[in-house]
Amino acid sequence: MGDKTESSIVIEATPAAIMAVIADLAAYPQWSDGISSVEVLSLYEEDSRPADARFSLASGPIKDTYELEYDWDDDKSVTWTLTKAEMLTAMDGSYTLTENGDGTTTVHYQLAVDVKIPMIGMIKRKAERVIVDTALKGLKKRVESSSPG
Repeated sequence: MGDKTESSIVIEATPAAIMAVIADLAAYPQWSDGISSVEVLSLYEEDSRPADARFSLASGPIKDTYELEYDWDDDKSVTWTLTKAEMLTAMDGSYTLTENGDGTTTVHYQLAVDVKIPMIGMIKRKAERVIVDTALKGLKKRVESSSPG
């Protein structure tokens, strides 16, 4: 995946509760800054989780409509790969969930983004960092505000 940005956050919820929020792609515009719309294009038959989805993104200098292909590993992890885009050439990432045994789960997020226009590596990493940090904080807020207790 080349250079990537990664970060982690602890969320007060089970991996299943967190993965349910991650898998609800259509709700991303409600909690994920920069995502204006999501259309799920296909589902996996075995668990009805998204297989392919189309996103509209406007995050700082990056504005695009792109498609991602998802690969789910139960409630342990999910990875995605860019399959189609106008401005992006890469948007590959993953969430890995680790149950902490105390009612909390550590969510580790990795992301590698690349764009067609020339962009200094430092600026690109900063954009990735903003996306990763915003996504983790949004995910934590969404899960903890919707989970009972």
